Amino acid sequence: MQLDFNKDNGLIPVVIQDNTTRQVLMLGYMNRDALEKTRQEGRVTFYSRSKNRLWTKGETSGHYLQVEDIKADCDRDTLLISVTPAGPVCHTGAASCFGAETAQGFLYRLEQTLAGRIKAGDKNSYTRTLYRQGINKIAQKVGEEAVELVIEAIDDNPDLFKEEAADLLYHLLLLLQAKGLSLTDIEAVLQARAVKEAKP
Repeated sequence: MQLDFNKDNGLIPVVIQDNTTRQVLMLGYMNRDALEKTRQEGRVTFYSRSKNRLWTKGETSGHYLQVEDIKADCDRDTLLISVTPAGPVCHTGAASCFGAETAQGFLYRLEQTLAGRIKAGDKNSYTRTLYRQGINKIAQKVGEEAVELVIEAIDDNPDLFKEEAADLLYHLLLLLQAKGLSLTDIEAVLQARAVKEAKP
């Protein structure tokens, strides 16, 4: 990856994004050495303009940023790094330096939580209990939740409608797990349909 470090005194801006939720977490800067260290260690290292040295995010707090992907922009003078954060990213304790964690993208985090509960041995977990009952039982629950959502759609209570919609999405995610699929697989189908419809 050939990058242009000449525009800003040997530094390039780096946008840090949560690999799961896609939320923008922070902005930092890298020089060539910081980028090389990041690639070698798999943890994000910046060049700190205030400290005037390389600075690995999390070296004090332990909230490292595990690198999942590195992309350059079209001008090759800015990086987008997708990460898995080990804790809050902002020094204020917030998930993002740009404000509180948003609900957008939370379905991906929930998907990971469900997978973790399925693997764990907690007998009190509703997720694990339903999963162990098999595809038929999970599919039945999806059907029940869909019917309940339809009933609430006919009524005029937005709060109950949202609750039923959340129940349906939760059980659908669990069914996808049981089928060995993910939310991303379904998004890919929708994306392919959108591309097909956009063609003249």
